[in-house]
Amino acid sequence: MKKVLAIIGLSTLLVACGTTTKTGSNDLATSTAIETALDLTKVVNDKVPVTINPGRFTAETVTYRLPRVVQGTYSVSDFGKYVDDFKAFDYKGNEIATTKLDDNSWTIANATNLDKITYYVNDTFDTESSGGIGGENPFSPAGTNIEPTNYVLNLHGFVGYFDSLKNAQYKLDVTAPTSFKRSSAIQEVGSETSKDGNTTTTSYFAPRYFDITDNPMFYGDLDVEEFQVGDIKVVLSVYSPNKVHTAASLKETMFKMMQAQKAYLGDVNATPRYDIFLYLSEGKEDSPKGFGALEHHTSTVVVMPESSPADGLAKSMTDVVAHEFFHIVTPLSVHSDDVHYFDYDQPTFSKHLWMYEGVTEYFAQHFQVYEGLMSEDEFYATMLSKIKTAANMNDTMSFTEMSENVLEEPYAPQYYNVYMKGALIGMCIDILMREESNGNRSMLSLMKELSAKYGKNKPFNDDTIIEEITAMTYPSVGEFLTTHVEGTTPIDYNAFFAKVGLELQESKVKTNYIQNDGEFIFAPNRETQTIAFSPAVANNSFWNDNGVKAGDIVKSVDGVELNMQTAQQIIGGMYAWQPGKEINVVLERDGKEIVIKTTLTQSFTTGKKLQPKADATAAQNALRNAWLKG
Repeated sequence: MKKVLAIIGLSTLLVACGTTTKTGSNDLATSTAIETALDLTKVVNDKVPVTINPGRFTAETVTYRLPRVVQGTYSVSDFGKYVDDFKAFDYKGNEIATTKLDDNSWTIANATNLDKITYYVNDTFDTESSGGIGGENPFSPAGTNIEPTNYVLNLHGFVGYFDSLKNAQYKLDVTAPTSFKRSSAIQEVGSETSKDGNTTTTSYFAPRYFDITDNPMFYGDLDVEEFQVGDIKVVLSVYSPNKVHTAASLKETMFKMMQAQKAYLGDVNATPRYDIFLYLSEGKEDSPKGFGALEHHTSTVVVMPESSPADGLAKSMTDVVAHEFFHIVTPLSVHSDDVHYFDYDQPTFSKHLWMYEGVTEYFAQHFQVYEGLMSEDEFYATMLSKIKTAANMNDTMSFTEMSENVLEEPYAPQYYNVYMKGALIGMCIDILMREESNGNRSMLSLMKELSAKYGKNKPFNDDTIIEEITAMTYPSVGEFLTTHVEGTTPIDYNAFFAKVGLELQESKVKTNYIQNDGEFIFAPNRETQTIAFSPAVANNSFWNDNGVKAGDIVKSVDGVELNMQTAQQIIGGMYAWQPGKEINVVLERDGKEIVIKTTLTQSFTTGKKLQPKADATAAQNALRNAWLKG
C-alpha cells in the first residue's frame, strides 16, 4: 500500500446444491462452497444487504467475523463496525440467537440448525469526514463506496469468514442493474438476467477467503479501457463523478509505464490479467480523503482527487500504480509466515517492511530512470527528497523492530518511513550488490533469486531471512542489514553516493507548491483551526513572486475552503499541481482578503543537488552507469 502524501494499495468448479455438511475443521470437500450474495438493487439507507449461506454445521457454536485488519494496510480498520442488523436464521426461517463478541465478531448458538446469516453494510467513504464509525476509518483504497452510480466493492468490507472455514471455497453472487459496468479480476462463473431485463446477477468463484479479500470489484457508471502489455491484459476502470478524467486519457501513460515495468522485471512471473481501479474523489464532505492505493495479486485500487490536472494525475498514477504493481515481487512472491498465514483479527507482523514496502517503492522509482521514463537528475531529486523526509523521522529506530510492532506506539507513527528510508535501504543494497559483482547483480536480481527459492506458496522464516540473504550475497550486504536495518545506526548516504561518483552541491532546484525541496511551507494552527504559510514560503519562488508572506492564512483553494478537515485532500491536490494550471487561492492577511488568481509557473528553491563529481574515477562512473542503466 502506498499513500501519496502524509499531512502533520482457476479452473471452474461445480458448486454443490442443497444442504452440505461443514465440520469445525479446515478440511472441506472440494464440491462445497459458502454461498454469499450482495444485492446492489436493494440498497436501504445507503446500506447493501448481504446474505451468507454456509451450508450445514456439525458444531453447536460457530464464530463469524469481518476483518479487523486487512493485508497491506498495517492499521486497524474494524470492518465489522460498518455492519448493521446482523441476524441468523434456521432452516424453518426462524431467527436464532447471536452474540456480538466485539466490533467484528459474532457467535451463533445452535449452529447445527443455522441456514443463513443476513446483515446490512454501510460504506466507509461516507464516514471519513467524521473520522469513521467510533474511531479511525479505513484507508480509502481499502474502503467501500455505496452510491447510485458507483460501488467500490472491497469485498473484505462486505463478506466475512467463519473461524474454522477460512480455507473454504466461496461462491459470490452480485446482483446489480443490468446497465452497470462491472470489473474484477476474480473468476466469473456465470450470470443470469431477470425476466424484465433490468437486473443481472453475476456469479464469481473464490478458492478460499483470501481470494475474497484479494479481488476488489468496481460496479456502476465506469469508464473502462483495456490494453495488452506482453502477455498481460490490463483493464483500467475509472470513476470520475464529474467526468473530469477518462480511462482513455490515462491509457497511454499506463501502457508506457507497465511496458517499462515488464521490461524491467524481465522473467519474473506475472498474471494474465491486471486490473487498475481508479476512484476520483470530488472533494465533498462525504468524499474519500485518503489518497493512494492498495495492492492485490492481480489488481490495485487507487483513490485520487478529481481536481488533479491531467499531467499531475498521470504523474501520480505512474508513481502509485508502479509501486502497487511491483508488489507482485514482494510480498506477493516473497514473504514470511506472518503474511502467508495472515490473521485478519489478531495479526502478527513481519520484521521486514523494509523489503515489502521499501524495496517495492525503490523499484517504483528506479525502473523509471532505468527504462528512460525519468532523467537521472529527476531520480536523484526523488531519492534526496526521501532522505530529507526520513531525516525528520526517528532515524535511530530499528527498522525490523518498528515493522514487527507497526500497530503499536511508538512505532505506528514511523510507518510512513517505510516509503522513505525503506526505499533508501533498497537503493543502498542495490549499489552494494552492483559494486560487489562488477555490475552483474542487483537488488532486483536478489529479489528474483528469493522469488525462485520461495514463491507465492512458500513463506520464508522471518527470523532467519537476513542470514539467508547474507549467504546468498556478500558479507557487506549482511553487515549493512545488521547495522542499519536490524540495528539503530543511521545510514551515511554520502558514502554510497561516493561509490557511484556523486556528490551534493548547493544549487537552484525545482520544487513543488507545498514544499521547499522536501520542507513543508505550511504552519497549521490547531487552536484557530487554520492553516497559514510558514516563513519557509519566502524560499519558494512561485509564492514569493506572487507576494505571499509568512503568516498569510489560506482560506480557500479553487473555491474549496481549506481547514483541518479538508487539509489532506486540498494540500494533497496541490502536491499534484503542474505548471500551466490556472489557480484561484484566497488568503487572509491582517483581516484583509488577498486573491491570487494566476497560472502556475515552475517553482524553485535553493537546496542540495546530487551531481557527478568532476574528478570521479572510471570505476565510479562505470558503477553509476551499471546502477542507473544496467
